[in-house]
Amino acid sequence: MSATSGPVPELPEIVGRDEFDALVIRTDYGDDRVWQAVLADLAQPGGDNGEFEGRVHLVDDRVWAGATPDEVLAAVRRDEDLSVVFLADNVTMRSVHRALLALDIDTEEEDLDPVHYQELIDSPPPREFRTAPSGVHDIDANLSIANMDFEEYAEEASTDPDGLYRSFR
Repeated sequence: MSATSGPVPELPEIVGRDEFDALVIRTDYGDDRVWQAVLADLAQPGGDNGEFEGRVHLVDDRVWAGATPDEVLAAVRRDEDLSVVFLADNVTMRSVHRALLALDIDTEEEDLDPVHYQELIDSPPPREFRTAPSGVHDIDANLSIANMDFEEYAEEASTDPDGLYRSFR
């Protein structure tokens, strides 16, 4: 008798997250040693002189194992205070930089006038990029207060030789 995969179970709602905590969800369970290193990186204070506490809401529950970015986005969009979510996925666990996947939560689909906004229609803004764990706090804080846009961080990541956001410092 062969095993068949059934429908993907609905991912649980994230509860208990403070609106100022960055949301990091683990979706790969292949290497606990690397996961511990990611956690240590995320615990480092931010700011030029380490003056900001690194506040993170971690989701380390195997129900999220193998969840795709689209599945995660569908689950976390219930949180109206959330602007970005970070995934510790299989790339994170195999990357020398332990690069997390940053996903834009924004779902606004604007009706653009094709005459005036052809460039935006032809080239939609990026919805994801990779970041070193040290960049998580920077990204989350600035997006939360609308100080910067997701696209600005994605652009910065695209200029890095490794294709990831590290920090503006």
